[in-house]
Amino acid sequence: MQSVDRAVSVLQILAVRGPCGVTEIAGQLGVHKTTVFRLLATLEARGLVEQGAGRGRYRIGHPLTELAAAATKNTDLFLLSRPVCQELAQAAGDTVNVSVREGRDVVTVGQVAGEASIASVDWVGRRCPLHASAAGKVFLAHPAPDRHGRLPSELPRGKRMERYTPRTITRQEHLAKDLAAVRERGYAVSFEEYEIGLVSLAAPVRALDDTVVAAVTLAGPAFRIREDTTPALAGLLLAAAARISWRRGQVKRG
Repeated sequence: MQSVDRAVSVLQILAVRGPCGVTEIAGQLGVHKTTVFRLLATLEARGLVEQGAGRGRYRIGHPLTELAAAATKNTDLFLLSRPVCQELAQAAGDTVNVSVREGRDVVTVGQVAGEASIASVDWVGRRCPLHASAAGKVFLAHPAPDRHGRLPSELPRGKRMERYTPRTITRQEHLAKDLAAVRERGYAVSFEEYEIGLVSLAAPVRALDDTVVAAVTLAGPAFRIREDTTPALAGLLLAAAARISWRRGQVKRG
C-alpha cells in the first residue's frame, strides 16, 4: 500500500511541477532516490509517465488523460469527502460539515451528524461570516494568492467587525493574532463566537497545488467541546482533513 501511495504522489508532483528528474521528485516526497527510480520505472512501463527526448526528466503520460475523463463523477467535493466525514462524525460523536468560501462568507456544502448530536440542525446552504466561524478563520489564515502570486490582505480596514455574541472577535489586531495561531497549530477554533453554546473546530482541505479549497468542521455544544477535550478532537479533525486533501489531490509525503 505504501508503494501505491508513493506512486500516486509522484503523479501529483509531475502534474503540478511539470517535467522533473528523480532527484527533484525524491526531494518533494522526502524519500530516497532509489525508491523514486523504481516507482518511475513501473509507471513508465504502464505508460502513466514518459521521458522527454533528453531522457532523465519525466512527465505525465497520455493514458492518464483518459483515466481523468472517467473520473468526472468524483468532482463533487462532498461526495469525495463524505466517507471520511462519516468516520469522523462516528469517532467524535458530533456534527461534521464541509464548507467552501463565497466572498466574505463560508457556505456549508455537506453535513454528517454524529450520534451524540442533541439537535438536528441542517447547516447545508447556510452562510456564516468569515471572522466569527472556525471554517471562515481557516480561509482567512490561508488566503489564495492573486494572479501575480501576491497574498491579499483579508482583514477589514478602519472598522470593527460585526459582533454576534459577547465572544465574537471584532478588532482587527485580535483577529490577526488568532489567525497566526491557526497557521501555527493547523486548525481554527470558534468558542461561541457565532452562536452561544456552539463550539466548532475547522481544518483546511488542500488541493493539488496546496491551496486551501475547503474546510472540514467539527461542531458541537460547548459542554462537550471544551478546552480540555479540544486537543484530542483536533487530532481526529486534522487526520480527516489530511485524508480528504489526499483524495482531493494533495501530495502525500513519505
